[in-house]
Amino acid sequence: MNSQAMYHQTMPDIAAQTASARQTLDWVGMSNIDVPLLIEGQPSSGKVDAGVSLDDESARGIHMSRLYLALQKLAQEPLSPCLIKEVLNDFLLSHTGLSQRASLRISSALLLQRPALISALSGWKAYPITIDANLDSKGLHLELGLTLAYSSTCPCSAALARQLIQQRFARDFNSATIDFEHVHAWLGSTDGILATPHSQRSTAHMRLRLEPQMTDFAIQSVIDRAERALGTPVQTAVKRADEQAFALANGQNLMFCEDAARRLDLTLREQPGITGFTLKVTHAESLHAHDAVAHSSWNWGFPA
Repeated sequence: MNSQAMYHQTMPDIAAQTASARQTLDWVGMSNIDVPLLIEGQPSSGKVDAGVSLDDESARGIHMSRLYLALQKLAQEPLSPCLIKEVLNDFLLSHTGLSQRASLRISSALLLQRPALISALSGWKAYPITIDANLDSKGLHLELGLTLAYSSTCPCSAALARQLIQQRFARDFNSATIDFEHVHAWLGSTDGILATPHSQRSTAHMRLRLEPQMTDFAIQSVIDRAERALGTPVQTAVKRADEQAFALANGQNLMFCEDAARRLDLTLREQPGITGFTLKVTHAESLHAHDAVAHSSWNWGFPA
């Protein structure tokens, strides 16, 4: 036997030592591992948390390098529930006798090209996602997290602005003969339209429990349905015609945070492959320094 082989044979394996305190651990692993991903045809970079339970109370630790090496499969194939289950199963096989549960969390973003409302322009928009997966004796458990940005215009603010415009109209035309040209010019001036409702950039956070038998995550399908329900997703590249169309969409789509939460709730219940969800919408108000927030859930329990 050469000296190098003898050296490797005698290298200490501290993790195999007996623990000083006999105690099982719920989760042991690594976080913030960089992994390249292919998500719905889009190359992406991801951060992964990977771990297993430590069920052998006498074992001092797990073999973290085995988890790291098993993650390399995520870079070789399109991301799917089947691939994730395979990786989690590798976690457990590499820790036979030590662990009974395996888990991973993937954090990334799906980059989608979105067209402008009117013009031929388009631009890219990133949608942050998380995928939480667990494998135990009961099978695979999957959750998909999504974050969407949209615009919301306050119905109360819109009503108050209309009232001010009505009052100014009554003042300016109370004793005058109504003339089309005069009114037309008045409507296009700041003297006439003296008040506007306040709008805010708003955010929807969704966590979806998925059927483990799904062949793909259908992320874009969920995004498209949710944006249609909300009606005013934030835009990318725009010309003035697109900006005007966006103003029109907001004016015809007044909503409180409660309205947005109800729309998403109804839409998600109809999405194939979802067995439960929790959602939170946040309207970052321009009137107040605080936010308006609404939660909803289905087959989940009260949201955390």
